[in-house]
Amino acid sequence: MRVRRLGWAGLETEAAGERLVIDYVRDLSPLFTNWRPGEGLAEPDGRAAAALVTHLHRDHTDATALAGVLAPGAPVLRPAPGHGDKVDRATTLQAEDELARHRLATETVDAWSTRDLGPFRVTAVPAVDGLGDPQLNWVVEAEGRRVFHGGDTMFHGYWWLVARRFSPFDAVFLPANGAVVDAPHLRPPSPVAAAMDPRQAAAAAEILGARYAVPMHYEAEQPDKIAGYVEVSDPEGEFRTHAGPRARVLAVGEWLDLAT
Repeated sequence: MRVRRLGWAGLETEAAGERLVIDYVRDLSPLFTNWRPGEGLAEPDGRAAAALVTHLHRDHTDATALAGVLAPGAPVLRPAPGHGDKVDRATTLQAEDELARHRLATETVDAWSTRDLGPFRVTAVPAVDGLGDPQLNWVVEAEGRRVFHGGDTMFHGYWWLVARRFSPFDAVFLPANGAVVDAPHLRPPSPVAAAMDPRQAAAAAEILGARYAVPMHYEAEQPDKIAGYVEVSDPEGEFRTHAGPRARVLAVGEWLDLAT
């Protein structure tokens, strides 16, 4: 089994000649200002047999990108729709509409549910979204290896439950940009980070017993984001400091072979 960072929170996994993508996006214009298509992102090497989605924020769910890379009828596993009215669901409606328009084979799953997808066994595990929307994280197993994808979760108390069931992990991919978000529909705004910062990500990696801890959910060149989205200044450097020898920073497009 090997895994490849596709940029932002996107991940591609390969086992037994089949591919699976997680949070694969091609259009980050809802988050990046003056963003150019494809900038800072990589495309999967081939057609994917399935896709996993951690949550329905547009920088994690891009139905157009999924429609272009998935094999016909390939399943898209996703969390439940957002709660409340249109104001409450302001950050998930665009992705929901796009998923419906492309008629992808979506399937809503609950935490702790497991599916076998070709050579992959995937389990949805609990996560906590910084804006209050439903979010899952994913455990993917294949060829005797195990990886974790952390979406853009906050630090939470489920880490120990996940570790008891699945640790050790060969690799964990964890958000590390510590984004503080001032969203117009959430008032008053919070000064608390809505995604893990490098220190929290390193702590999660230790709890999960990671052989490799890979930071994600950041761009090395720190391109401009929309107003109200503020990140830590050096996610890579801070993560290396806190995670120590298990830290493994992957460039966009770089593979990590877990068989070695």
